[in-house]
Amino acid sequence: MLSQLRQARYGYLLALHVLLLCAAGRTPTEIAAFLFCSRSSVYRIVSAYRTHSLALSFAEDGQLQPPLRTSVLSPSLTRSLRALLKAAPAAFGWCRTHWTCASLAAQLKVNRGIEVSAETMRRYLYQLGWVWKRAKLAAKDDDPQRIEKLARIRRLFEQLGPWQLLLFADELDIHLLAKVGYGWMEKGSQQEVMTPGTNEKNYLAGALDLATGKLLHCVWFRKTSGLFLDLLKLIDHTYTSSQYTQVFVVVANSLFVSGNIARCKNPFKWLRANRASSSVQSEIVFRTPSSRAKRDSLPHGCN
Repeated sequence: MLSQLRQARYGYLLALHVLLLCAAGRTPTEIAAFLFCSRSSVYRIVSAYRTHSLALSFAEDGQLQPPLRTSVLSPSLTRSLRALLKAAPAAFGWCRTHWTCASLAAQLKVNRGIEVSAETMRRYLYQLGWVWKRAKLAAKDDDPQRIEKLARIRRLFEQLGPWQLLLFADELDIHLLAKVGYGWMEKGSQQEVMTPGTNEKNYLAGALDLATGKLLHCVWFRKTSGLFLDLLKLIDHTYTSSQYTQVFVVVANSLFVSGNIARCKNPFKWLRANRASSSVQSEIVFRTPSSRAKRDSLPHGCN
């Protein structure tokens, strides 16, 4: 009950009551008991009034204007804060990639003249439903043939015959270096974790069938065309002519090769040789390498 009363008479309402009671000759102890506040609040309000720092002003019609309440997120303050969050910090001259509580508070003071602390800004962001988490890197999507490639992939999926198969392939690096985190150790000692070698990694390639969810994968010690070639051989060995006659493998332009796809000659040589000896024909379908293109290339309902 007391907290609701204090919230209802926040700021200038409490100050007006304190000043009126002071003018009536009441002591700070009587005022604090009557208004359910502390004696320090009474002294603070009276001191601010005497130094003309109570932030009370009068409108043109003579009515008293209360000071802006900054501890509660008002609708106008919400709109200003959302506009800041939608824009990048670089648009306001900040040399950073994301907003912090301190930078948002400083920019809000420049834009609106409202001064709040970093902790108050943190409470604002929680009220808006924002959380502090790590950003993700996105590849630059500047492929001039992006629309044509995505249209071909979607056309293949929509017009896929009963003897045709569409696979989506990708690769990833397997870091063999163990992640060192916090753990329970005896005071004065530190646990040691052995390293596998100097930047030693393995590489994994996989192909996913969206219709069945079946995933094929292979591992290589280097990120070269041999990784892609092993994946193609695994696909050819898994899907026989009794199941499919044509397999489409969707890959990125620079997938499985260090550099340009034009230098990846071994898989194309194998595909040409395999067409003459195998009844299952494999074909490579290129897509753009960005993460946005990966989502757009998936059929509706699968992304």
